[in-house]
Amino acid sequence: MASVTQAILGIEKEMVRDFNAGRIDDLLAHFDPDVVGFSSTQHARVAGPQGMRKTFQYYLHATNRIHYKIERPQVNVYGDTAVATFYWTVELGAGSPRHIVKGRGSHVFVQKDGRWQIVHEHFSRAH
Repeated sequence: MASVTQAILGIEKEMVRDFNAGRIDDLLAHFDPDVVGFSSTQHARVAGPQGMRKTFQYYLHATNRIHYKIERPQVNVYGDTAVATFYWTVELGAGSPRHIVKGRGSHVFVQKDGRWQIVHEHFSRAH
């Protein structure tokens, strides 16, 4: 299980790097074509890669500088399914004051054809 946990944490780390670099197509490569989720930016369900793309673009186009990070990730593995939970922060803008948004997130991964893919994402802002 340690190797599965490390693989999932590695994917989460890649996603942080790719989001901060604005590489949306690289982010989308980690999602199953039938992904469904909830975004912190809208109330409705987000479905499919194009729905996820809109969520990523919302943040990337909101400012001239963005920095996303996750903290305290935890991975629970259940055979060919794994759940990653974490706390996230998005800093928007440069200089002071910056707009900082914090929240909680989770990704449900399923192993398909030897590859871990996200089938569900849920992000919510902290209140």
